[in-house]
Amino acid sequence: MVIESQGISMLSVVRGIIGITTIIGIAWVFSTNRKKVHWATIGKGLLFQLILALGVLYVPFVQAFFEYGGKVFVLILDFTKQGSEFLMGDLVDLSKTGYIFMFQILPTIIFFSALTSLLFYLGVIQKIVYGLAWIMSRFLKLSGAESLSVAGNIFLGQTESPLMIKAFLEKMNRSEIFLVMTGGMATIAGGVMAAYIGFLGGDDPALRQMFAKHLLTASVMAAPGAVVLSKILFPQTEDIDKNIEISKDKVGTNILDAISNGTVEGIKLAVNVGGMLLVFIAFIAMFNYFTNNLIGRYTGLNEVIARITDNQYDGLSLQFMLGYLMSPFMWLIGVAKEDMTLVGQLLGEKVIINEFIGYASLGKMQAAGAFTYEKSIIMSTYILCGFANISSIGIQIGGIGSLAPGKKVWLSEFGFRALLAGTLASALSATFIGMIMG
Repeated sequence: MVIESQGISMLSVVRGIIGITTIIGIAWVFSTNRKKVHWATIGKGLLFQLILALGVLYVPFVQAFFEYGGKVFVLILDFTKQGSEFLMGDLVDLSKTGYIFMFQILPTIIFFSALTSLLFYLGVIQKIVYGLAWIMSRFLKLSGAESLSVAGNIFLGQTESPLMIKAFLEKMNRSEIFLVMTGGMATIAGGVMAAYIGFLGGDDPALRQMFAKHLLTASVMAAPGAVVLSKILFPQTEDIDKNIEISKDKVGTNILDAISNGTVEGIKLAVNVGGMLLVFIAFIAMFNYFTNNLIGRYTGLNEVIARITDNQYDGLSLQFMLGYLMSPFMWLIGVAKEDMTLVGQLLGEKVIINEFIGYASLGKMQAAGAFTYEKSIIMSTYILCGFANISSIGIQIGGIGSLAPGKKVWLSEFGFRALLAGTLASALSATFIGMIMG
């Protein structure tokens, strides 16, 4: 039985402050210019996240807004199901075939990609992004171009959002380029967000609605979080242009062309996701086979690990290594000691492989009743939210580099630091949520 959240308390506030201080401290240690960190901007970014977290958990009209956004994503899942049933019939009926990733999740990516392309063609996304960018530019003292990119990442992927500012990329300074990269690492695109809702919620309407709300909140909270971590790791020391101007480039010549282009891109993404999951899960199984059967069995480590973890892990495996490697950091940001190895495992899987593997593991753990506290499940949802994994470094160098060839050297130079910033940004959002949930 999962223990429900008891609400904010003095202990949860203290744990939260420890977590926030730890994350900010790690970023400060790796900063390129510690003396130039603009702490007023950092404070405003943290306040922005705190207000969002409090609003989602305690303020009715803010809750209603994010719940409505969540319902939109759930509705999109239902629309996708109609198209999937036409193509695959009973294969998408969970009551008859059970959960099959290829049939339940991948079609969502394709449809949402087409929908996003349509909304981009119609200018809907640009208007929403412009409003968010205006707020962030004024409130957090960002340039117009970098605020557009970060705001766009709430809805678009790490290589799609920079399309809105491609005319400015070659003119951006090092701190601005770094924020573009960090924003891409810290947030998730709408298409995969819808897929994660299906991942975690399955066919349960209440669960899908709950995860939809938190995933949407996580992506929104990650935007100011990305700014906070980016501007500590790479402070802004040059004059900036606050002009906010979105590129007029379209994704098609007409509505049907836009939908067609989005569908093709969605198919590519779905095939890519499916292929990566197949290969990486197989590699994990192969790694675990050798560690468990060759090292763990003959050294007696398997029995020791099973005993000290109360059979949470059955022997030496990648999951065990990641869980225990990350568990001290998990405790510092407020995860309960009973669940810190599980959440640590999820973060490790996300960083070294990808967030899809992490969310797949989270879904299995939740279904198996592995977690002791509800708060750990919700914090995991926030920790995994974002594209901060090693392969994203190559994706950004290739994607953003194709839009701004003159910045490829910088993109390569900033890769691992942007990965750190994106990872810490997601952890920062989880810390705020965990602190308030209690």
